[in-house]
Amino acid sequence: MRRHSPLKTVLKTSLPAVIDLSSQTIMWTVEAIYVGKLSAAAFAGVGMAIQILLVFFSVLLTFVVGASLIINRHLGAKETFKANHIFGQAMMVGIIMAFAFGLIWYSGAIHIFKLIRESGSLAQEAGVTYLRTLAFFAPLLVTNFVAVGIIRAVGETKYSMMINVLINGLNCLLAPLLIFGWLGIPRLEVQGAALAAGISHSIGFVLTFILLRSRRCQLFMSFREISTPKLESFKQLFKTGIPATIEQFTWACGQLVVTGYAAQIGVVVLTTHTVFVRIQAILSMIYMGFSLAAMSNMGKNLGAAENVMAERMAHTANRVMGVLAIAISTIMIVFSKEIISIFTTDYFTIELGQKAIYIFALAQIPKSLNSVVSGNLRGAGELKWLMWMTILFVGAFEIGLNWIAAFIFGWGLYGIWAVQTADETIRIGLNYWRFGDGRWKVSLSNDQGISNV
Repeated sequence: MRRHSPLKTVLKTSLPAVIDLSSQTIMWTVEAIYVGKLSAAAFAGVGMAIQILLVFFSVLLTFVVGASLIINRHLGAKETFKANHIFGQAMMVGIIMAFAFGLIWYSGAIHIFKLIRESGSLAQEAGVTYLRTLAFFAPLLVTNFVAVGIIRAVGETKYSMMINVLINGLNCLLAPLLIFGWLGIPRLEVQGAALAAGISHSIGFVLTFILLRSRRCQLFMSFREISTPKLESFKQLFKTGIPATIEQFTWACGQLVVTGYAAQIGVVVLTTHTVFVRIQAILSMIYMGFSLAAMSNMGKNLGAAENVMAERMAHTANRVMGVLAIAISTIMIVFSKEIISIFTTDYFTIELGQKAIYIFALAQIPKSLNSVVSGNLRGAGELKWLMWMTILFVGAFEIGLNWIAAFIFGWGLYGIWAVQTADETIRIGLNYWRFGDGRWKVSLSNDQGISNV
């Protein structure tokens, strides 16, 4: 590997990833504003459709994460052919699932949205329209999601940023034209929102295809590798990726339960908690950018048998994230009223938010640091460790202790975020211990994939 300053390498990989991931969050927010202007029912239906799409995309993490970890090791060891082989196998699975998802979205939409109790409601109709329209674009949209996800996770964040910023920027331009019928275009409302997303991602697919055939990035899309399945490679992908999928699914379920607790306490608590969750979603894109960079750099350094450099890079990423976390927490506290007012004008929500934001801000320090050290562990192949940690702490803290804090002690929103702070603090201590015990230094067997998965 070329010798670069650890700080320069971390920032060069992390910052484009932050911009890349944040652009999607911003786009979803803009789309929600546009659709919300149509009606509350349209807002609810499309919002539910987005949640359904996220569940389907979480399934793809098995292949994105699995492929990325193996590819990083091969790239670090200068085994380009093996890296491209794994990439091709992952893309093959992604293409098959893309067509399957499209069929499920179209044929199953009417049944999925029966979860909305009011049969024939406008919300139900809006959700079905959005999901069925996107189903036609699924082969390109889903395939591009897999490809760009792997490009990003192997450290080519400059290219993933360029593609996603263009996709989301184009979506922002097309959405109002198609939703409201501007510039003489027919007013398509919810269908227009889906068409804008579908067209933008289809153009993104073309750009990704050109990139992967141009040899400008580390990966090359070989038609031979995509069309020639190998059982052993599939086993590697599943074995490596499934723990990450279970980890993310468990965490999402835990957060859903916590939101349910907030809803039971009262409307003001639920509204304030929702504001915090939205702020957290934005901040998490920053943390995830550094986490992906940590994962990529760790994998490549271990693949190149550069254990000392891997450790130096990991500590550098932790220090950068620590400084950033303190800055973020300070901003949260100093500008608490202004930040909360962006999301709501309700007096009681702002009042409670200003009081509880001290705990929320404190939680950002261990949460951000834990994100980076988890990325280092993930890059080192410690996926089962992270999976079991998540299962244990979601059950004990997010579900168990949160219930006690909220309903036994009556601490409300303060209790919910205090428990989350304790959760992240204890987990980061255990993750640092795991990193420090040196098991991640076990070298990669080129034939078997990641040895300690």
